[in-house]
Formats: sequence, C-alpha cells, structure tokens
Amino acid sequence: MEYILKTYNLTKQYGGAVVADNVNMNIKKGEIYGFLGRNGAGKTTTLRMIMGLITPTKGEYELFGRKMGDREVLGRIGAIIETPGFYPNLTARENLDIHRRLMGIPNKEYIDEALEVVGLNNYDIEKKKVKKYSLGMKQRLGVARAMLHKPELLILDEPTNGLDPIGIKEMRETLIELNKKREITMLISSHILGEIQQLATNIGIIHNGKLLEEIDYNSLQKKNRHYINLKVSNDKRALAILENEMNIRDYKVTEANTIRIYEMLDKSNNIAKALISKGIEVYEVNVMNDTLEDYFVKLTGGENNA
Repeated sequence: MEYILKTYNLTKQYGGAVVADNVNMNIKKGEIYGFLGRNGAGKTTTLRMIMGLITPTKGEYELFGRKMGDREVLGRIGAIIETPGFYPNLTARENLDIHRRLMGIPNKEYIDEALEVVGLNNYDIEKKKVKKYSLGMKQRLGVARAMLHKPELLILDEPTNGLDPIGIKEMRETLIELNKKREITMLISSHILGEIQQLATNIGIIHNGKLLEEIDYNSLQKKNRHYINLKVSNDKRALAILENEMNIRDYKVTEANTIRIYEMLDKSNNIAKALISKGIEVYEVNVMNDTLEDYFVKLTGGENNA
C-alpha cells in the first residue's frame, strides 16, 4: 500500500509546552484520514509542520516518499489551514484568478472546474462579491482554491467549523465526492466527533499532543460493541439482581440509574421482566451500540468536550 504521508516522532515545543509530542502518522493513498481531537490537542500545529509553515522541534516526515524539506511536493498538495482569507470586494472568479496567477497555473479553465467541483457554479459568481457570501460558501470557495492546481492530497483544518447543519452536510458531501470521483487523498482535522464518523475512512485520535491511536473505520465499528441500554429506578438494586439471579457480569453503569449490559443481547425482554418482578421500575430497555464518542472518551480518559 502506497503511503502519501508518514511522520516520524514529529514534535513541536514552545518554551516548556509540548504542543505536538512524537506524532507518528500514516496516511495511505485514497484515504479520508480524520484527525480527531479536542480544541488545543495539537491538530493545527501538526498540520502546519507538515505544510512547512513552522519548523518541527524534532522529528521529520515524508510526503509522497520524499523527505521533509523537498519543496517540489508542495505542488501536489492543496490546503486550508485555519480560516481561508479572500479579497472581499472581488468575486469568487476574480479571487481564484489571482491565486491561479500566483501559483503559475496557465489554464483558466481550471477555475470553472474548481467552482463546479464545490458547487459554486450555480451561484451568481460573475457579479456577487465574496463579502456577501455566507460562511458555508466561503468555506467551499476555500476548497475550490485549494483544488485549483489539481492536488493529490487535500489538507483541511476544521473545514466545517462554524457552519450550520445544512452547510456541514453540503461540505461533507462535497468532500466525499472529491475523494470517490477524483481519488483525492484527504487529511481532515476536526473536533466534531459525529462529523468525522460520517466522513472518515481512517481516524487518528490526538490528545494533549500525543497521537493515541490510528484505526480504520471498519475496525472501529468492530470494537464498538452492542449493548442493552437499561434505565431503571434503582441501579444498585438492579445490579444485585442482574449479578446474583441472572449471572450477568459484563456491564457498566454510565450514569445514575443507567446500565449498559454487554451480554444476553437477545434476552432484553427477559431482563426487564426479571427486574419488574422484583419491584424495579424499568424506564427504558434498548439494544444499542457504542459510538465514536464513547470510544473517544474511553481512549482519552475523560469526559467528552471535543
């Protein structure tokens, strides 16, 4: 399998603060790699090192099999690091044309193609100034600019940040289409768990500067176990019945009076009846499965505030 990006103990330290700590990232060709972590976890710093915007304190990386510092590979990358900026009094086409000339891209037709790719070709792009664009339209214009030179790798830092639900959905659909139809590898950072879950084929979880795990989505699905979610009037009394009378051992109390049972999944009705017969009120009994949020919280060892 061809690797587009590999990092080796990539580290950035500011004074006594280690922002990125020995990050070893591996991204294969064709992936949508979701770089997941809370705000301040070290995502943007890592991306800025990969793009050559800041120098690592130690460690190195390879892009397209070439060592760090090879400037030629940057022409094969499109990126939005933090919020994309534009000339507000110019149109989308005028903004992209300036970027085209700066990048030395000879073909003006690339502008039409880039606008079509992100779905902006249906707007009044010839007259409407960018200052009148919504945040979602500006984000899509940022992707169009990053795509203008037809890169092989697209690096996006929080591309759905600040968007409303419709804008998030449109951005997600655009990125998935780019990945599938144009075979563009993507590295996308986000603190939004649900969004990464719907978008990424592979996930890297970073916490306090450390890359804790890389896992493909199919493997994550297998790790996320099914369970019976049980809400009762008294969890202590319920657990005594579950353990002593039903021999249930694989469970977890997630909050007051809420129990997850990871066995006897086909016996949920029997469990409920047994508790009710002993005077325990059962408010809810459903078979569910762990989510990326559950896995993230377990891996990072704390409450989810990503």
